[in-house]
Amino acid sequence: MAGQPIVNGLSVDVEDWFQVGAFENVIDRGDWDGLALRVEDNVARILDLFAEAGVKATFFTLGWVAQRNGGLMRRIVEGGHELASHGFDHARVFTFDRGQFAEDIVRARKILEDASGQAVTGYRAPSFSIDARTPWAHAELAEQGYRYSSSVAPVAHDHYGWREAPRFAFRPVAGADMVEIPVTTAILGGRRVAAGGGGFFRVLPYGFSRWAIRQVNRREGRPAVFYFHPWEIDPEQPRVAGAPIKSRLRHYTNLARMAPKLRELVHEFAWGRMDQIASREAQAAVPLAA
Repeated sequence: MAGQPIVNGLSVDVEDWFQVGAFENVIDRGDWDGLALRVEDNVARILDLFAEAGVKATFFTLGWVAQRNGGLMRRIVEGGHELASHGFDHARVFTFDRGQFAEDIVRARKILEDASGQAVTGYRAPSFSIDARTPWAHAELAEQGYRYSSSVAPVAHDHYGWREAPRFAFRPVAGADMVEIPVTTAILGGRRVAAGGGGFFRVLPYGFSRWAIRQVNRREGRPAVFYFHPWEIDPEQPRVAGAPIKSRLRHYTNLARMAPKLRELVHEFAWGRMDQIASREAQAAVPLAA
């Protein structure tokens, strides 16, 4: 209705502090079970924050995490939030071939659905790793019946990005109903800039995110897509010895400031689940150019 604020997509990429891309060459997956698990307590804090603000969100969750935290998965869905897939163990999509990718998303989905008792219809690639190198990924998701993906960062970045992709909802597979909902970018000085959360939200002043979301909502009339991780509200998490300095700076900067900034964000704008955003955006989704 006219005059009502645009509902933006609020999402949490549920992984623990040792499962992030920044440390993938420092911490071996085989050592994960011997490390302190902090994700359950951090997600519980996030659920309390969302309840306080009266907002619903999507929790893109690793199958590895769901396998060990079934009660937490049930708490997420009982709170009215969406549980969606983040793959099994945060391996980036471009490290798979299509068959391996299919196995990964089947495995993760089964774990998530068994743990929560609800169907999983959304997917986000670890580290936004669906890009020009993985032309089969969206086709596989569509074939497996996913309604939407939110796996593309339409920017140039040293860690991820598909800068040629559309900024807003698109249909990546001809003849399929599935839509891709990219993470938000804004236009600054004629260039796309990442503005959808994560490290950018922690490091930059809150005013930047306010400006970017307002630009997307008011000037372009579209919902923003925002994401963050549970470990980003956890300044007491263990420090990883031997990690590259760039990785440590990206991971640890402003952790103590994250929760207050999130509280301001979730109260200032209107937010909803990603499956609801995908349903609305499907009408405006454009085909992906060949």
